[in-house]
Formats: sequence, structure tokens, C-alpha cells
Amino acid sequence: MAKHSKNIPARGLRVADQIQRDLAEILASGLKDPRIGMITITEVQITPDYAHAKVFYTMLNDKKEAIKNTNEGLAAASGFIRNQLGKLLHIHTLPALHFVHDTSTSRGMEMSLLIDQANATRAADAEPDPVPASDKTLDTPDTPDEPDEPDTQQAR
Repeated sequence: MAKHSKNIPARGLRVADQIQRDLAEILASGLKDPRIGMITITEVQITPDYAHAKVFYTMLNDKKEAIKNTNEGLAAASGFIRNQLGKLLHIHTLPALHFVHDTSTSRGMEMSLLIDQANATRAADAEPDPVPASDKTLDTPDTPDEPDEPDTQQAR
């Protein structure tokens, strides 16, 4: 079940979820409009009086022209879709359908990419720079010679 706002009663949530399932079936099998490609219904929000339903959808092709064509196709087919929905859903008031492109998945992918880039930058900053081979010398560092006799003052 999809998450909905808290002000919708439990029956409204069930009706919205049923509308989502039925719309997915109608769009997958009964719609022949070439402007409407492969879309996924992500959420349905319904008003408490069931007069209007806001249908959120996503597409694989998120280009502006494709979104515009899909919106036009869904708007043109909304009467047919509502008629088919009425055959599947038996409630007193059948809601008017308003289709809205859902950008949350593309925004989520963009945010995930930004987080990955920030983590990669942070990891690169945390790594110590390797010492180039030309800077290494073959001489051993200057170390004091070990005393032949133990220091008598330290033993006290």
C-alpha cells in the first residue's frame, strides 16, 4: 500500500489503493494511445468526498517532450479511463481523474548521485598522498650511535 496523508480516513485509503491497482490494469491492457508509453502509477490521492483523484505517475523517459505528450494523452483518454474504472470499481461517486507526473524518483536519483559524489570526494580527501619514488633516499636516517656503556645516571 502507498503512503497517504493523515487526513484521509481508512476507507479513503482503501479506495485510493483500489483505484491505483485498477488504473494500472487499465493502462497496461486497455489503452491504445501511442502518446502514453510505459508508465507506473505511484500514488493516488483522493478527496474525502471522492469527487477528485490526483493520480501520480512516473515514466522511464523523463524528457520534457515525452512528459508533455504523456500528459496530453492521459488528459485525452481520461474519460475512457474513468468509464473503464467505473466498470471495475463500484462506488457511489466515481472521482474525476487528474494525472500528475511524479518527479520524486528522478529527484531521489539526483540526490543519491550528489551523495555518492560527496562521499567520493570525502574519501579522496582522507587518503594520504603517496610519497613519490624520487623523494625516497637510499640513505638511512641519522640515528645516534648506541652507547657502549649503559648510562649510569638513568639507572638510579
